[in-house]
Amino acid sequence: MTRATLMALLALLAGCGSSGAADDDDAPDVSGQVQVTTTLPVSQTFHDTIQAWGSVMGDPHRAGVISLGHGGQVIGMDVVAGQAVRRGDELLRIAPDPAARNAYRQAQSELELASGELKRTEQMMAQHLATQSQLAAARKALDDAEAGLEAQRALGGGDAEESINAPVDGVVTTLGVNLGDRFQADASLLTFTPAHGLIAKLGVQPEDGAQLKAGMPVQVQAVYGKAANLKGRVDMVGQVVDAQTHLLPLQVALPPEASVSWVSGAPVQATIETAAYTAWALPRDAVLHDDKGTYVFAVEHDHAKRIEVSLKYPDGDTVGVQGPLNAKTRVIVLGSYELDDGDAVREQQEPAK
Repeated sequence: MTRATLMALLALLAGCGSSGAADDDDAPDVSGQVQVTTTLPVSQTFHDTIQAWGSVMGDPHRAGVISLGHGGQVIGMDVVAGQAVRRGDELLRIAPDPAARNAYRQAQSELELASGELKRTEQMMAQHLATQSQLAAARKALDDAEAGLEAQRALGGGDAEESINAPVDGVVTTLGVNLGDRFQADASLLTFTPAHGLIAKLGVQPEDGAQLKAGMPVQVQAVYGKAANLKGRVDMVGQVVDAQTHLLPLQVALPPEASVSWVSGAPVQATIETAAYTAWALPRDAVLHDDKGTYVFAVEHDHAKRIEVSLKYPDGDTVGVQGPLNAKTRVIVLGSYELDDGDAVREQQEPAK
């Protein structure tokens, strides 16, 4: 290699080294910084909740007992307990009691006799062979006979067969008779719950009872199936613990559409919203815990600052905290697990949730 060639090669290497040094000097120094993502807290109203369990049933204040004012025999049964029916659907067919039928026929005979006696008295009156008092007595006898026949007809003696139909859309809750049964007057034949008369009968832990009162909103969900959640309200809070379940009884009014999704006896679970309060809504990943308590990291002058908070609403992906935060505090979400108080950070803002 000639001297000229060696000098040219050294010059080329010197130029490359000088260029690399210049690039290194231009690059930013990011050693010791942790890249983080931040969000802004949002003030939000939260509710404490209480869990309850139970089942759907017909509202006892709306359910009715169907009975008859006379005895009879069940000769036809077109429904079973728990069946949904429409207004006018036939539920039972009844044959009248033989005694009622006989009393109705006697009332018919008495009416015919009284009617004939009045005609004879009117004829005799025209011939001056009867008095006014006799005519009045004949008319009264006819009125009494007509009233007696109407009474026997109301007691079911006038029909060879009687049909009991659904008064409105609803559910046959229970049946008190079977096909072929004979029953007395005013006996309970069946209980009927209107379609818009379902409630949730629930139970809660006794220690939660002091937080409950009528009117509180409730989210009710079926235990089985995929029925949508329904919104109800607390109607009644019991004061005595149930001896069998060891829970405090609770009654929740359900909306009319409950009868579309549920039937009486369906098991449900519920979430009752109790006290309302305001807290800062943050992503769950932003809230950390250690031996000293609950805290978040905020960005202050490009460094992580630990801020102590209290976790008020721990459920869900968005939690509620209370502490010395404001709507402009840049709270660290991603990267917070790698930090210590005072560490240098390089942030990337993300939209508030």
